[in-house]
This record gives sequence, C-alpha cells and structure tokens, in this order.
Amino acid sequence: MNTAVYLILGFIIAIGALLYAFYLYRKVLSFDEGDEKVREISSYIKEGARAFLRSEYKVIYIYIIIATLVIFGGFYLGYDSISGLTANSNTNVVIEQTEYSSLFFALGTALSFLLGSFFSLAAGFIGMKSATNANSRTTTAAQQSGIVKALDVAFKGGSVMGMSVVGFGLLGLLIVISLAFTLNIDAYEVITYAAGYSLGASSIALFGRVGGGIFTKAADVAADLVGKIEAGIPEDDPRNPAVIADNVGDNVGDVAGMGSDLLESYVSSIIGAATMAALIFSAAERMNGILFVLTIAFAGIFSSIIGSLFVRGKEGKDPFKTLKLGTYVSAGLFIVLAFATNVLFLDTVNSSLYYQDDVLMNMKQFAFGMAPFISIIIGLSVGVLIGLVSEFYTSSDYKHVKNIANQSQTGHATNIIAGISTGMESTLIPIIILATGIISSYMFGGLLGVGLAAVGMLSTAGITISVDAYGPIADNAGGIAEMSGLDKNVREITDKLDSVGNTTAAIEKGFAIGSAAMTSIALFSAFIRKAGLTEINIAHPKVMAGLIIGAMLAFFFSSMVIKSVGKAANKMINEVRRQFREMPGILDYTEKPDYTKCVTISTNAALKEMMLPAILAIATPITIGFLFGAEILGGMLAGTLATGIMLAIFMANSGGAWDNAKKLIETGEYGGKGSEAHKASITGDTVGDPFKDTAGPSIDILIKLMTTISLVFAAAFGMGII
Repeated sequence: MNTAVYLILGFIIAIGALLYAFYLYRKVLSFDEGDEKVREISSYIKEGARAFLRSEYKVIYIYIIIATLVIFGGFYLGYDSISGLTANSNTNVVIEQTEYSSLFFALGTALSFLLGSFFSLAAGFIGMKSATNANSRTTTAAQQSGIVKALDVAFKGGSVMGMSVVGFGLLGLLIVISLAFTLNIDAYEVITYAAGYSLGASSIALFGRVGGGIFTKAADVAADLVGKIEAGIPEDDPRNPAVIADNVGDNVGDVAGMGSDLLESYVSSIIGAATMAALIFSAAERMNGILFVLTIAFAGIFSSIIGSLFVRGKEGKDPFKTLKLGTYVSAGLFIVLAFATNVLFLDTVNSSLYYQDDVLMNMKQFAFGMAPFISIIIGLSVGVLIGLVSEFYTSSDYKHVKNIANQSQTGHATNIIAGISTGMESTLIPIIILATGIISSYMFGGLLGVGLAAVGMLSTAGITISVDAYGPIADNAGGIAEMSGLDKNVREITDKLDSVGNTTAAIEKGFAIGSAAMTSIALFSAFIRKAGLTEINIAHPKVMAGLIIGAMLAFFFSSMVIKSVGKAANKMINEVRRQFREMPGILDYTEKPDYTKCVTISTNAALKEMMLPAILAIATPITIGFLFGAEILGGMLAGTLATGIMLAIFMANSGGAWDNAKKLIETGEYGGKGSEAHKASITGDTVGDPFKDTAGPSIDILIKLMTTISLVFAAAFGMGII
C-alpha cells in the first residue's frame, strides 16, 4: 500500500469535514436572529456560555501543562523499560528496539497529548459557538415559517458540532501518524504516540462532561423545583432567576461537553482497533493494518456528510423520521464503502497470520478474507439495536414512559420507583446485544474484530453527533420563545422538536455506551499485550481484590458526580428562593431577576466540584499500576468496565424516561400541567437529570480514560513495587 496516498486522502476528508462545518456555520448565521427581545435573551445565553468556558478552560490549561510535564518525564525516565519490551512467547508480536533517543520518544508522546487536548477543546468550543447562534434563529424560524424551517436551522447548528468532532478527531490522528511516518518511526511506536493523542482528548472530555454536566443540571434542578413546583410558573418563564443559567447549561454541558466527549469516543475507537492491528499483524503488514482502520474512518466521515444532506423536513412528516432518514442513509453508504475497503486491503488481510488465545488463525481461509468487514457490520448493527432499545425505554410512544406517567398520579414516590425499575430493566437487552456483538466480532476477526466493531459502531459519528447536538438547540429555542413572550404555537413547535431531541439523545447515549464497552475491550486487550502479560488470573486473591475495587470505582465516581450536582443545586435553589423572597416584584414583572448571580453560582460550583472526580479517574490507574503491577491493574479495569456499563445504561435510560414522562403529562395526559401527577413527574425528572446528563455520560469517559492511561504507561508498570 502507498502510505502517503492514503494519508493525503485522509487529510482531504478531515479538512473537508471541517470546511463543511464552516459552511454550515455561515449558513446558520445567515438566518434571521429574530426581534429585539429574542436577541436580548440570546445574548444572555451566549455571554454566560462564553464566561463559563473561559473560566473552565483556565483550569484545564493548568492541568494540560502539569499532565504534559508528567507524561514527558514519565516516558523519558521510563524509556528503557518501554523500548525494551520484547515479544511474548504466545504471540508473534515483536516490539522493535527504537533507533531514537528517550528524549525524542518522550517529546513525541507529550506533544501528541497536547494536540489531543487542544483539538478536543476546539471541538467543544466550536460546537458551543454554533449552538448559541442557532438557538435564537431556530425560535425565529419556528415563528416565521413553522416546524420544517426550525428543524433545518437546528440540525444545521448541530451538524457544525458533528462535523467538527470527526474532522478534528481524524485530523489530529493523521498529523501524529504522518509525522511519525515521515521520520520513519516503526508502526508500533506510531500507535504509542496516537495513544498519547487519545489520552489528551480523553482527559479534556472528562473535565468537559463533568464540569459542564454539573453546571447545567444544578441550574435545571433549581429552575424546575423552585420555579415549577414552588412558584407555579411555567418552564423557561423569564421570571425564574435560574432560567438563563439553565439555558447556558444546555450549551456548555450538552453541547461543548458532549463534543469533547464524543471526539474522545471517536478517537479511542480508532486507536483501539489500530493498536490491535499494530500488535497482531506481521511486521511487514503492520502499517497497512493501521491504514485499513483509518480508511474505514475515512468512509464513515464521507458517509456522514452525504447522509446529512438527506435531512430535509416536510410538512406533516414526523421530525424524528426525518432525522432517522439521514442516519440510515449514512449507515447504508458506509456499509458499501466498508466492503470496498475490505476488498481493497484484501492482500493485507490475507497475508497476516496472527495468534488469538493460542489458536493460529489464517484469515484467508476464514470468511474468505471478509472477517474485518463482517466485524464492522456487527458493530454497526449493535449500535443501531442498542439505540432502538434506548428509544423503546425512553420514548413516550411506548409503554415504559406511559407507565411512569401513570404512576405519577399516585405521588412522587411511585414516580421514582417506576423510573428506577425501568432503568434497571433497560440494562437486560442492551447487555445481551453487546455481549453477542463482542463474541460474534471476536469469532470472525479475533481481538482486531472487536476493535473494528467499535469503529463500525462510531463510523457514522458525524451524523449521530449532529442529530444529538440538535436537541439542546431545540431545547434552548423553546426557552427563548417562552422568555420572549412569543405565541404559544411557537412553543408547541419547539417542544415537539425538543421531545424528538430527548429521544435522539437517549439513542446517542446507547451508541456511546456500546462503543465505550467495545473500545475499552480492545484497549484492554492491547494493554495486556503491551504490559507483557499472557492472561489475568482472577482466582489470584490480589487480582480479585483489584476486580472488586474496580467494580466499586464506577459507583464511587457516580456518587461524587451526582453529589456535586446536588450541592450545586442546593446553592442555586437557595439563591432562587432568596430572590423570590426579597424581590417580590419578580412574579408580577415589576422587577427583573438577577440572572448573572445564578450563572456565577453554577460556574463556581462546576469548577470546584469537577476536580475530585477527574483526579480519581486519572490518578487511580497510575497509582495502582505502579504500586501493585499490571496484572492487578488489569483486574481493576475489568471490574470498572463491567459495573460502569451497567450503571451508564441504567442512568441514561431512567433519566430519559423520567424526562419524557414529564413531557407526556405536559401535553395534557394524566392531569396535565399543574396537576399532582405533573409535580411528581417534575421530581422524577430532576432526579433523572444528573443521571442522564452528568454521571451516566461521564462513566463512558471514565472507562475509556482509565484504560487509555493504562495502555500508555503499560510497559512501565511491571510487577509493581508492593
């Protein structure tokens, strides 16, 4: 294979995605922003979002500097053990001695980490910028032209995020790999640098998701509990002091934080598969194996761009079906291109002999050389199926959400019971699907097949993220319509778009959870090989201890994040109550609420509370690895992976179901707005908020971040010092 040609093609596609994102952004700006009141409300949201990101990024910059120095120092000092790792007797993996100095190796990994960090920040910032400009324009489009135009504006605003994430994600990987290729560095060390890039993206994603999630849910909980239940005012009423902070939170948490999160997911899936290719392919075919994985990613981005062109609304057509059409077109085109890619790389696939659990597999004799393609399709299918299950449990069209709404008629407690039981039940089918996908992809393609399944699942991330980012824009549009005093029919349109957004967000979370599991398994397998292990013996007491500690970590991490939301919400609730008490004119429109105070409370709380969960996720694998060794660390990673997947599914689906049960009641069912059932559903929704938008998505990052850190430092852990 001509490596340079494929890398150039990749640069064209990555830059093309970014140029397409820029075109869409300019298109969004060309739409009418609305009247003076709409522009005023929008300006509050924009300034609040910018202020939070400025404050958050200052903290993150300090972390980046410290982490870069630690990575540089760690690789520089531990270079002998890293470069001297040799083949395990049960594999044909050969890690060549490098020709480069320890300074060069450490510098390359540290710079890759920096690049991953800043591209992750860039994707989040651009997504936030697009969303804050699109929300008011979506409101105005709903007012002037109806649901079709509003859908178009919101989706274009979300597509800026989708295309930026995949564009920056792929571009960074190509820069790292191209520089290494130009310097004639061995393909295995190329992957080490790429893992450094992934680590940078993962770290920023954790800060973005946790910090942004705490901000948005603290404001959301306070706005709902005090505004709706205590003051009896509608959602997004301009008299609610927390309403601007709530809308700001949609942008910094559900857009900027989500963008950094999914860039990390996208990059990690590629790195996981590419790492396995570098580890198990023969030395002559190693670089071609990496190029195969990258070419699959190229196909996914191209398919996403084409699929986005099919999202065109039509009067009387369900917006959800319109969005799904774009997703299905992308998936169909990707399948065709993935098949063509497998055929193109058939010589590489057929000539690579590699070991899988002591069994020599010749892919030329197995599945006629199409095992990688089959594994990719398995992953794509698993993602679609998990998304459909998420829709079944979180959409108001199905029985589970209707049951929660019905149970709300008998009080707050029964609403909570119904929501928790629904979330727990919703883990069954996705886990069976996921387990089947893992086993099937392994049977066809070995551990490389599992990695390729994760790539397949996130192959059309560009369109998936676009659909997901559309949701917060529609939500903000409804808030602006309410605060601007527009006609009720405008809010009805935005509410319909928002309800679809809740379902698409739940589906995206299913994709994210499934890909996190498969990616982590691929990274975990790469960690075992890079650490020089042949197996992890869970019957050993120390490993079992690591396993149960890892199982606990997902719960402890979730507890820290949820508690942080509660503490921040408590401060916000007290502030909103104070303003209602000391400024009675707010409720009769004679006094204006102090929105800035609430934004400041959310900002300070988020910056303070995001630190401990982030430190826990980053420091734990490094500490356990150096103190107790790679095998015990492996047991801990397995425990976190197992419980983390369950918790993530449970929290995502219970939170989504509670939210849509509330929205179902607000349509007039089961008593409608202001009824006791409505009040109970608000309680359920506020419990579900930190579940689905803070802790749940953060667990995905926790799993991948801990595994990526372990992979990067794997060769230096050894047997530990205790």
